[in-house]
Amino acid sequence: MKIALIADIHGNSIALDAVLADAALYQPDLYCFLGDLVDGHDPSGVLERVTVLPQARFIAGNTEHYIITGEGPPGLRIDAIQERPDRLPVFQEATASWAWSKGWLCATGWFDWVKDLSIEEHISLPTGQTLLCVHSTPGYADGPGIGPHTDDAELADLVTGCGATFVCVGHTHVPFVRVISGIIVINPGAVSNPLAPDLRASYALLEVDSAGYNVNHRRVAYDHAAVITAVRRAQHPAAHFIIDHQLGNRTVEGMMAAAVSRRSMLVARPSSVG
Repeated sequence: MKIALIADIHGNSIALDAVLADAALYQPDLYCFLGDLVDGHDPSGVLERVTVLPQARFIAGNTEHYIITGEGPPGLRIDAIQERPDRLPVFQEATASWAWSKGWLCATGWFDWVKDLSIEEHISLPTGQTLLCVHSTPGYADGPGIGPHTDDAELADLVTGCGATFVCVGHTHVPFVRVISGIIVINPGAVSNPLAPDLRASYALLEVDSAGYNVNHRRVAYDHAAVITAVRRAQHPAAHFIIDHQLGNRTVEGMMAAAVSRRSMLVARPSSVG
């Protein structure tokens, strides 16, 4: 069985088109979308593309939660901003972005579809194994996630007992495969909001059969200038944040530092977005 693992599209239909064109060459049996589908310049365009695929599964990410509820992570809530007023511009940009995306989803009829997304999906494979799709870590759509900052002991604690052989995550935008306690943890990387130095879109192809498994991480070029133009044309309120990624001003090291700072703020999410 061949599975396309796709995460963190962030409303970027231009990057998504490039990824879907590349994935089609490999004729996957299943597409798994690992959250953070929207919250960019073209949220409805992304949903229109992915929901017409013949075999696809979807889960919610942290941005879907923010958009549906209007509630951000602990560091971007009113009480936190009162303690750190220097964070007010970031808070204003983030909340405006979530409200903008919510308005777009409501206007185009996608709000309820996004609201009903679960944060986890267990998939039974023909081999008798189970694949778990989750955005951050089992049971969570938010928090530090799993990435280069996660040591083996913490990773084992996060995935042990999840009931799956394969745990497929997104959130940190860094592609990897790690094996811990017999569990294969895969992050396909991010379609959009890339981290320097490699600004190409990233996704993964997972092949599983009776002989074992193989993970092929794919990097796909797309037109960053076209994305920047589209973001500006859409008058997106988080244009500065999005364009910063497209220009390569956000790095893996910066992501790791941010993840470590969020470690103590991990908050459990409900089984659905709303």
